Amino acid sequence: MSKITSNKNSSSLSAGIGVPHHEHPSYKWWVLANVMTGTFMVVLDATIVDVSLAKIMATFGIDVDAVKWVATSYLLVFAVVLPATGWIADHFGYKRTYTMGLALFTLGSLLCSLSWNETALIVFRVVQGAGGGFLMPVGMAIVTREFPPERRGVALGFWGIAAAASVSLGPTLGGFLIDNFAWHSIFDINVPVGIVGIFATMAIQREYKTETTRSFDTIGFLSVSTFLTALLIALSDGDAGWNTGGWTSPFILSCFAIALIGFVVFLAVELNIRHPLIDLSLLKNFNFAMANLVLFIFGMGMFGSTFLLPLYLQNGLGYSAFQAGSMFLPIGLIMAVCGPIAGKLSDKTNPKMLALFGIVMLALSLFVNRYLSLFSERPSIMISLYLRGVGLGFIFTPLSAVSLSEIPREKMAQASGLFNVLRQIGGSFGVAIMGTLLTMRTTFHTTMYGESVVESSPVTQHVLRGMERFAQQAVGGPLSEAAVRAQALIGYHLTLQAFVSAVDDDFFIAAVITLLCVVPILFLRRKKKQKAQLAASGIKEKIQEERIIVME
Repeated sequence: MSKITSNKNSSSLSAGIGVPHHEHPSYKWWVLANVMTGTFMVVLDATIVDVSLAKIMATFGIDVDAVKWVATSYLLVFAVVLPATGWIADHFGYKRTYTMGLALFTLGSLLCSLSWNETALIVFRVVQGAGGGFLMPVGMAIVTREFPPERRGVALGFWGIAAAASVSLGPTLGGFLIDNFAWHSIFDINVPVGIVGIFATMAIQREYKTETTRSFDTIGFLSVSTFLTALLIALSDGDAGWNTGGWTSPFILSCFAIALIGFVVFLAVELNIRHPLIDLSLLKNFNFAMANLVLFIFGMGMFGSTFLLPLYLQNGLGYSAFQAGSMFLPIGLIMAVCGPIAGKLSDKTNPKMLALFGIVMLALSLFVNRYLSLFSERPSIMISLYLRGVGLGFIFTPLSAVSLSEIPREKMAQASGLFNVLRQIGGSFGVAIMGTLLTMRTTFHTTMYGESVVESSPVTQHVLRGMERFAQQAVGGPLSEAAVRAQALIGYHLTLQAFVSAVDDDFFIAAVITLLCVVPILFLRRKKKQKAQLAASGIKEKIQEERIIVME
């Protein structure tokens, strides 16, 4: 039987009225604000990097196959670290774990800004992801623990404002920094925020720790890490340019084999060990299992598509980093409005209907992007982003409320850790799969468009003559050089059109993947006790309204 202990030193501080500061009514709101700071940083770094990928590609001279690891490595190690956060928080305390995550994330940000090549950047992104892996689940568990069940939906809604602000400000701020300074500055900005966050955590939060005798599941941690890493490498590099053997190459097949062995070992250990790294018994709770399935599928579609849009805007339409980043500004603003509304409604109505509405809106936004072209204008692109903001605002809070409502308090760290693990795993898989599909479909469309350009065709000859005249007038030089430039221009436009067509294909696949979330959401169910509580809450509100009317 575990027991809960708290830090007496922090509890001895008074709130100005002779009571420990953690018993003051405003304490939980200060904790929420503190946790929102860490959440803001973690999500900011995931979104701010998306608009920098084109600049990083140009700086280091790398292609999509390599640059996608800048995003994937962060998400991968994030997912790998998440399962261990429950054990670490239980043994070392939630406050210490949260502070350690902030410190590690801040250090990783500093190292990323000092990167000298893409390999160093990817390695230091791993350090960042490790810090973020501690912050998100522990922060969510802290907020959930401090607020009573009847206020939890509202608290999680405001907690989501931090993510919403990051979604808005991340790309916009990142684009401004890249255009006016250098790509290093997108990591430098995390350092002062992280330092302030560390001191704020030490001053505000009380310590909360569960004293247990369980040992760390080393085999489970190593096996799940091996499984995720090997599988992600196989999915990312199956069609990479350096991998001439394709999906059947010995390297890719070996990665799949290692991933399978790691997965089998992980299941065998977790189902038989007394204190598993990931408490798979939590998935026996039907709602928790269905909500996690939704988040896994959602992560694949959402994170994968978020990786694509900045590349399309900058490489396809020629937007600057700031122009591309500013496109995302309305998403977070809409999420900031919809999040608390969804949280309030989830406390009073059926949360699964709110989540269903959010998923449908998100899938619709991705399907609209299926028709992007080289001539798409800003208003048409913004429509999809407006829909995305509404969808995201109505997804997280209802799902969090319905999935964690039946989880025992002492298992909240494990539950919130697993809740975030599956979303991050889905996100890392989504980036890997969408990046691979982008390369494959670009090659396919390039081949198809190339076959349609027949040199002997009168149409091709007419276009070539026009391009030659344009090149000679714009650059000068002999006619032979103008002919070479004309052919290069045609090849460039052909490749550009193939890239945009591949982006369209990826968005369609992302829309289909996201729409699959509808199935598990429909199976979510509400307990009769919850329905009775909602009915009682409605009766109480009705009585209060009648009392006000009588008093008036």
